[in-house]
Amino acid sequence: MTKHKEVDPTGPAGAAPAPAPGAGAGAPGTSAAAVAEAGGTVGGQAASLWHDAWRELRGRWVFWGSLVILALVAAMALFPSLFTGRGVNQGCDPNLSKLGPSGDHWFGTDLAGCDYFSHVVHGARPTLLIGVAVTLFAFLIALVFGMLAGYYGGPLDALIARITDVFFGLPFVLGATVILVAFPSHGPGAMTLVLVLLGWTTMIRIMRAQVIAVRDADYVQAARLLGASDRRIMTRHILPNAIAPVIVVATLNVGNVIAGEATLDFLGVGLQYPQVSWGLQLNLAQSYFVDHPHLLLFPAVFLSATVLSFLMLGDAVRDALDPKLR
Repeated sequence: MTKHKEVDPTGPAGAAPAPAPGAGAGAPGTSAAAVAEAGGTVGGQAASLWHDAWRELRGRWVFWGSLVILALVAAMALFPSLFTGRGVNQGCDPNLSKLGPSGDHWFGTDLAGCDYFSHVVHGARPTLLIGVAVTLFAFLIALVFGMLAGYYGGPLDALIARITDVFFGLPFVLGATVILVAFPSHGPGAMTLVLVLLGWTTMIRIMRAQVIAVRDADYVQAARLLGASDRRIMTRHILPNAIAPVIVVATLNVGNVIAGEATLDFLGVGLQYPQVSWGLQLNLAQSYFVDHPHLLLFPAVFLSATVLSFLMLGDAVRDALDPKLR
């Protein structure tokens, strides 16, 4: 090791220490995954956990199928005018209430005689927005406080752990229902705040456990002996090697939050008319399912496809990031 010069023990971000002599990419019988884990090269490129995971993901049809569905839903949420020329609750005719699918109305009409296809398209925005926003804020909370608790331990770890236990003991749907009933005037912002309040506990526990597992590794000890600050150690050496499982859980969590938001809408404590969302459409359709099944069928199909796509995407990412599952 060169004196008076700080050496990054991990090499490229997230990579393990360099392989021992004779154990590089040219060693007979060494697999690409083993070379990547050792921090060598595969096909002339620097190998890493993320590079190896991408090579694994791009060959899976489940990964691409999930991305296609989620890209379609995201396009509906961001650019609804690409799919329908009608706005929310626009062009409604009470005389056309609860009509079945036809050439003029592909998904039929709803209780107010509005075009149901346009409502399903516009319903993607609040559903997807709440799911992604809740997961993003919960991920940031887990990243910061999970890192601090796992790295420093002691009283700080105990305090964060006890607060986490309190919120972990609150039932997700029941707790959100109680809070939303107490404050009946709410929209997507209030829904996001409530779901974040109850949805960060799993990720922070995983982040804390990963940091504890990594903080005493040899390359972290080497960086500490070379005089690296706590901030540099956490951001450069611990975070890249501890974040992968949290990303997997976050991907799965988007689907769970969307399902939770739809459940609250269905129970009548979530978004309220004239707002539109798939869960709210299911709530309004529950009394008319027998005579008018299209009112329940179309939002249920889009909601189920979105949640299932996030879950399958999370499973694919988990399998790609865990060499034991390949």
